[in-house]
Amino acid sequence: MDLFNKLPDPVISHILSFLPTTKEAASTSVLAKRWRYLFAFVPNLNLHGVSKSFMDFVERVLALQGDSPIKEFSLNVKTGVDPESVDRWICNVLQRGVTHLDLFMEFDEEYSLPYEISISKTLVELKTGYGVDLYAWDDDMFLPNLKYLVLDSVEFSRGQFQTLLPACPVLEGLMLLNMKWRDRDEILSSSTLKKLKITVEEGCQGTFSFDTPNLDFLDYGDFVAEDYPLVNLPNIVEAGINLELTPYRVQGARDNVVKLIHGIQNVKILHITPITFEILSLCCKTMPVFNNLTTLSIKSVMIQGWQAMPLLLRSCPRLESLIIGGLLHSISDTCGDVCVCLSKWNKGWSLMTCHVKKIRILGFRGTIREVHMIKHFLDYLPSLKELEIVAEEYEDTLFDVPKWLELVEETLRYFNEKSSCNVIFRVHAFLYWKWTRKWSPRG
Repeated sequence: MDLFNKLPDPVISHILSFLPTTKEAASTSVLAKRWRYLFAFVPNLNLHGVSKSFMDFVERVLALQGDSPIKEFSLNVKTGVDPESVDRWICNVLQRGVTHLDLFMEFDEEYSLPYEISISKTLVELKTGYGVDLYAWDDDMFLPNLKYLVLDSVEFSRGQFQTLLPACPVLEGLMLLNMKWRDRDEILSSSTLKKLKITVEEGCQGTFSFDTPNLDFLDYGDFVAEDYPLVNLPNIVEAGINLELTPYRVQGARDNVVKLIHGIQNVKILHITPITFEILSLCCKTMPVFNNLTTLSIKSVMIQGWQAMPLLLRSCPRLESLIIGGLLHSISDTCGDVCVCLSKWNKGWSLMTCHVKKIRILGFRGTIREVHMIKHFLDYLPSLKELEIVAEEYEDTLFDVPKWLELVEETLRYFNEKSSCNVIFRVHAFLYWKWTRKWSPRG
């Protein structure tokens, strides 16, 4: 404690700013008279509460701080806190040059973010959401230094989203979570944007365009749009595509999805969800060539087939790593030669032309069909050097059957010995103990 007392006040305040909440920083005031008000001068405020005493505490802290500069202001409040007081607190820190705002409100009614936020010249990062809307923001919004924006379940008025991005001329990171698109046709346009994530609560009503020439990361989850008139993503490096399909858009889905997939064909790392994987089966005749793709991750489920797998692998001439989230899938005549669902004359042809060096299989349940699939990969992938198999951790597996784990381990060990590929089987330590204990002598 003597060492701390020798430190100057600004240094102590800076140290206190690393505590999780401002209330915890305030609790240090009991340590010494000199510390009584030091907590109020931390450059970062992190405030969470719902009560009248919490409101009084915030008012006291802001009063003590006066006009001192502030860097970060985090506020998480619920019903019980006066919205007008929240407005006043936010305007207070804006006037003092705050650079990072983290605002999450859960009131009985929607809370409109103050207009003053929309014209801040100091904001670098804004995160906000839950019961929040931007209705108070006018067309003159302008955030010249905003680089990172996170909007979670935020309500827009019609046409407002199209005004927002041009108002952020240096924006680099954008997360739109649980979006409700309000316009018939949406255009996401930004020449500075590098990272983008979208998830939706209410899907796109019409067309959707991406005009983001410098985007290198995309995580896109939405219903298939009516059309993708523009997909300008020439510098995309990593993309995750999670599409949903409504019944009334099935007919035009192929042409629409083709435009989206062609727009990301420069990608190096691609993640595909189960429904997206099945939708791609509609595009088999128009699948682009992914000349830069080195890592492909596919999530598969029992109720969907692998119709898109053969052509997808043949469309990735530089593929090195393949991650498959589940080998079990629906058996069909159109699965092609990649799997062993049905006996075919061209068995393994797509695999023999694939240069993948590593496969990682997730969610392995220990079924005979899965083991046959693994053997199929080992037999027909000429460049395969490593095959990693990870046991399913959450759903039912055959490993609950006595001795089954031992049998599977022996089979995979045999594959490893007879193949030039390194076969690795991974089981979570607790599950291994659970499955082996059931049939051990002391079980």
